[in-house]
Amino acid sequence: MAAARRPAAVHRRQPRPRDDQGRPEEAHRPAAFLLTGGNRNDCSQAEAVIDAIRGARSGPGRPRVRPDRVVAGKGYSARSFRAYLRRRGTKATIAERVDQLAGRARRGERRCGFDKTVYRRRNVVERCFHRLEQWRGIATRYDKHPNRYQAAITLASTLIWLDT
Repeated sequence: MAAARRPAAVHRRQPRPRDDQGRPEEAHRPAAFLLTGGNRNDCSQAEAVIDAIRGARSGPGRPRVRPDRVVAGKGYSARSFRAYLRRRGTKATIAERVDQLAGRARRGERRCGFDKTVYRRRNVVERCFHRLEQWRGIATRYDKHPNRYQAAITLASTLIWLDT
């Protein structure tokens, strides 16, 4: 009786994973990060993180330093942060807290522009955090020294950039 032959292994490149809207997950890469104490408010450091972002241009020239749009959660809806984005000429899609909406209504001010379809893209940041937290040492904050923890985040970010 003849033995059945096994087919030769075919090595195909796996397609890049895509998010729920069909975009490649390469957009879920960290652009900049800043390490602070655990008791610091995220909104107080948002300006420094945005200043650290450098984007590639399609042609020759300096890297882009001003994003076209910032999509953020309710924790970033402070007046000072919105004013900072307006000074830079960056569009903001930031949900407002209920108390801010009530204050605007009481003062007779108009509501900030808010686009729900653009706001749905905020999950890109959350997906980036989840990719970083796949590293157990980062998720559990295993390294207690800030320079070692920042080195671990830098290494993980670099590997995420190289992987996609």
